[in-house]
Amino acid sequence: MSSDGNGQTFSKMNSSLKESLLDRMRNTHQSSERNRMARSERELPPAPRRQQARFEDLPEYKQVQAQKLVSEQFGIANPFYRPHQTAAGATTMIDGRKLINFASYDYLGLNKHAHVLDRAQETIGNFGISASASRLVAGERPQHVELEEKIARFYGVDAAVCFVSGYLTNVAAIGCLIGPKDLVIHDEFIHNSALAGIKLSGATRRLFKHNDTADLEHVLRTVAGDYRYIMVIVEGIYSMDGDTANLPALLKLKAEYGFWLMVDEAHSLGVLGRRGKGLAEHFGVDPHEVDIWMGTLSKTTSSCGGYIAGSEALAAVLKASAGGFVYSVGLAPVLAASAVASLDILEREPERTAALRRNGSLFLKLAKEAGLDTGLSGGFSVVPVIVGDSLRAVQLSNDMLAAGINVLPIIHPAVPEGQARLRFFITSDHTEEQIRRTVTLTAERLKELTERNFGLGGVDIEKMLKTLSAR
Repeated sequence: MSSDGNGQTFSKMNSSLKESLLDRMRNTHQSSERNRMARSERELPPAPRRQQARFEDLPEYKQVQAQKLVSEQFGIANPFYRPHQTAAGATTMIDGRKLINFASYDYLGLNKHAHVLDRAQETIGNFGISASASRLVAGERPQHVELEEKIARFYGVDAAVCFVSGYLTNVAAIGCLIGPKDLVIHDEFIHNSALAGIKLSGATRRLFKHNDTADLEHVLRTVAGDYRYIMVIVEGIYSMDGDTANLPALLKLKAEYGFWLMVDEAHSLGVLGRRGKGLAEHFGVDPHEVDIWMGTLSKTTSSCGGYIAGSEALAAVLKASAGGFVYSVGLAPVLAASAVASLDILEREPERTAALRRNGSLFLKLAKEAGLDTGLSGGFSVVPVIVGDSLRAVQLSNDMLAAGINVLPIIHPAVPEGQARLRFFITSDHTEEQIRRTVTLTAERLKELTERNFGLGGVDIEKMLKTLSAR
């Protein structure tokens, strides 16, 4: 037989095998579909015709429109989504104006540090931008291993796992470790990402009063049900209020009641402790006593992504079973390398954490002396100035921008109505003059708005609702 004949025979055999495989796949799918349809027809009555909802009719959209109408009525500019024209740290550039900036997570001023930029450029030259695949299959890069080992050593624990997003880290880790047979108890002011993870898990959810370990103990004592696992979730520094979790009291309860303790250190890594090692160093506690350390790479480490640190077994479970790790592209190599470089600097220069501590303490002291309501803040990386009225908070933010200071409002639903605030992120690079000027202007502008009774009390709600319904 000629070589052409052999080729034709092979081609026919290959085609026959392919058709056979496709037939088996179709038969399996069709059988499954027939079974599904039979169950559906047996269990459910015919579906009635229904009108498809419009996105314009969603209550969430109407709320956005209502907020827009209020802003229009008062002539208030939208303070959100303003583009920055440079790297934002202690200062920034918006609309061609150089501003004092209190809206950046760059707590230690590392975003444009020469070592971080050099490491980033070197990594881009060798690895490009993207990992281009899940780490499980083809996306593993040396920078991933280097970063995870670096985080584990920094914390003083056995292992770490990195994810492509801080938000995803909480969602994926909680959703992986906890299920419908389990219970999660969390501080009432916990991050939204943790709440999303709990919801995804299907676990029973209970909350305790903010930073109130006595209330947590009451919840633990009254837990009813045979739960497989119990997890308690707190934050190192609370992102809206700037206070810290009481780790020693939490560990005492953990020893008595037996639960996994998860600490979200998004705002406390690099901030708390003499060397910036976080809540455990702040309280002088062995980090192994906490089951799950969680944090983000977008703040102190001037990158993007998130991590879980703890035992080798914890890391192994997440790498094998957490959907947000297994089915997600690997962290961009340049981001992993930049985070490593930032941790290098933090280890070499603990004076950056000391400078941040001085600046936060100064801001808090001056704000209190000026009569500003700083709530529960401990004067670390986050200091809120509570305004109360959401509309007043937005206008105060705009007034501060006009005066050369960029600070953003936090309004409902991010905080309860009546708790609206400006949230000041302090950095190690802020100068004393910048802090003093900012506190003085905040007090002056807020006093002016208060004396004018500017806020939601002046809104014609009936008129606004009629206008909204007419649209």
